[in-house]
Amino acid sequence: MDIYTGTPISRLEIVERGGRRRFSGEAKLRIVEESYSGRRLGSATARKYGITRSQLNDWRDAARAGRFGPVSSAGFVPAVIVPEVAATSGPLMTEGSGRIELVTTNGRRVIVDHSVDVEAVLRIVRGLETLR
Repeated sequence: MDIYTGTPISRLEIVERGGRRRFSGEAKLRIVEESYSGRRLGSATARKYGITRSQLNDWRDAARAGRFGPVSSAGFVPAVIVPEVAATSGPLMTEGSGRIELVTTNGRRVIVDHSVDVEAVLRIVRGLETLR
């Protein structure tokens, strides 16, 4: 048996508790929303909160599926402003022609012509959002 005979220890400090941390659903939604706030911020956000990138991806999937409760009014879809391109006259461009690209909350894309039936598009988008 070893006996410590040096100077007595006057202070003992526990640096890190370790173990599992718990995040509320609201906190998870806030972290997921922050991870979508800019390009390539997923890894940086995960490091900031001390979680793994795969854990953040699981939270993103859960948020899209609505498992953390209702999504904030802003949602997770960033708006992108694209400069207007000057129309060229020719066989491809006619008056009033154009395409619309819709991106659902679960990442699926639908591209439709300007003359598509709005009710039909709404049914398609609702159906796509129910898919996982």
